[in-house]
Amino acid sequence: MSTQVTASLIKELRERTGIGMGKCKEALEESKGDMELAISNLRKAGMASAVKKEGRVTNEGLIATAEHNSTIALVEVNAETDFVAKNDRFKQFIDSIAAEVAETKPASLEAFLQQKYSKDSALTVDQYRATFVQTIGENIQIRRIVTFTKAPNKSIGTYSHQGGKIITLVEITGSNKDEALAKHIAMHVAAAAPEYLSPETVPAEALEHEKEIARSQMKGKPENMIEKIVEGKMKAFYDTSCLVCQKDIRDDSLTIADLVNKHAKEQGTTLSVTHFERWGVGQ
Repeated sequence: MSTQVTASLIKELRERTGIGMGKCKEALEESKGDMELAISNLRKAGMASAVKKEGRVTNEGLIATAEHNSTIALVEVNAETDFVAKNDRFKQFIDSIAAEVAETKPASLEAFLQQKYSKDSALTVDQYRATFVQTIGENIQIRRIVTFTKAPNKSIGTYSHQGGKIITLVEITGSNKDEALAKHIAMHVAAAAPEYLSPETVPAEALEHEKEIARSQMKGKPENMIEKIVEGKMKAFYDTSCLVCQKDIRDDSLTIADLVNKHAKEQGTTLSVTHFERWGVGQ
């Protein structure tokens, strides 16, 4: 089954790869409109470097965070237009939803929508959402939620970028006094958009895909050279895609792992980045 190659599809491929419109059109026609296959083919041809999996934002809305006692919540709420997403009433609504998630720690989005709304027990959360839809005059959906529990040996930092269009969270294990460091790394995550935490967390399928692309770029080279070159290309892949291997956006003489280790040494403790989230609206 093929997808029609439209101008918007070509534009999206250009935005994701940085390649000229003509080559993007050819790649999409060859892949019959399959965006991921077009990207893979371009990379095999050596025309595109590492490309983030996330495509263009397809929904409007905002992402918010909230804290309650020992819980931090992230929530995304979508709207039909950016005009509504910038409305103060919409911002108040998402803040109230985030606070509700942080306070009640629901097991899932489905469970959350069906639970009673704390400020009006006559309504479920979903019914409260429906009343807001009637007020705002536009379809509003609670897209995703997640909660994180604070702990004596953990520091959590969050960062909001582009007015809530991107929210990041970083968890450091080893101390509960390093929120400033966690927030700094959360700012880095917003800018650098890592896909994985560390080389060890990259799925085997993704690793094999990267190796296949690297090998396909070296056809005709001696076999004993290929593996060394592949090894070098995989290191470059880790440096680009894995948070702990990336260069710190404020000091490119240090990787994020170096930064954390330096901070730990100064404190006489052991620290490690154990989790991160990077949410973009509609992604």
